[in-house]
Amino acid sequence: MKIGINVGYSGSSMSIDTDLVRQADDLGLHSVWAAEAYGSDAVTPLAWIAGQTKQIKVGTAIMQIPARTPAMTAMTATTLDQISGGRFLLGIGASGPQVVEGWHGVAYGNPMRRTREYIEILRKIFAREAPLTYEGSHYQIPYQGADASGLGKPLKSILHGRQIPIYVAAIGPKSVAQTAEIADGWLPIFFSPQRAMKIYGKGIEAGFAKAGNGKSWADFDIAANPSVILTNDVQAGIDMIKPMLALYIGGMGARGKNFYNDLASRYGFEDAAKTIQDLYLDGKKREAAAEVPNELVDEVALIGPKERIRDRMAMWKESPVTTMICGIGQRDVVPILAELNG
Repeated sequence: MKIGINVGYSGSSMSIDTDLVRQADDLGLHSVWAAEAYGSDAVTPLAWIAGQTKQIKVGTAIMQIPARTPAMTAMTATTLDQISGGRFLLGIGASGPQVVEGWHGVAYGNPMRRTREYIEILRKIFAREAPLTYEGSHYQIPYQGADASGLGKPLKSILHGRQIPIYVAAIGPKSVAQTAEIADGWLPIFFSPQRAMKIYGKGIEAGFAKAGNGKSWADFDIAANPSVILTNDVQAGIDMIKPMLALYIGGMGARGKNFYNDLASRYGFEDAAKTIQDLYLDGKKREAAAEVPNELVDEVALIGPKERIRDRMAMWKESPVTTMICGIGQRDVVPILAELNG
């Protein structure tokens, strides 16, 4: 098991606990990951972190696909990979229609098809075998639309990079199966070691088979992201996480179009998911958080004193998860994770 940490994305102001990140680097943790929504971006913090550290890998969880052209993502990834000494991990995701259309101002379209085309283009750019050309439903390179100048020219990256590992954030079973086929890793959200593989296991294996290159579990990094809270009061720790789960299950999306609500329902919490969403969309955020089941929180996070975290961590190690990207806010947690994984 590889252990990483997740610094997430900003609130109203941007800050990074540099001491915590350096501690993780000194203790030999695998990676540190940053995210983006519609505030801070995922790349700038990692450039800063890479400059403050020596060996820890830096990953995006995630860079939003609709926010950047594939070429821009490839440029950014290769640049950061080279200035960090080959430490970059590229996590991408389709995001959701609220952010894609409401923030970036582009069509949401077909996210699975867009993701496939995006990765195909990234790999062609990384390979540098020929000037870039591509003809897809979402991307045409060079651009040849009705308003094209006609001067577009196939180009090859000036930077000589490598095939940087590509991770995809996916939630729906079909999207996860495609991720297993075309990506190097999967970034699941709210992963339950007890439930997730009952939903996704067969699809992942089908994705391996479709890849047609002998791909297997050994070639695929499942990088889950549990929050970790060190506390002697387990219920208090559970209650700390409930508002975040309520935000995603209740407020990320609309009725009938909320991927996180669908996930909670697939996990068997359909009634609770509906109640949480109804309350949240009615503006009753505190009441929505109170309806998040303790059982769900405890399955997707690691909460309690050191001994309980160790016991719960054993379930993660027995699952197909190969990397744990831990969301932590306590510096005391970093050496405990390093010790428990030693």
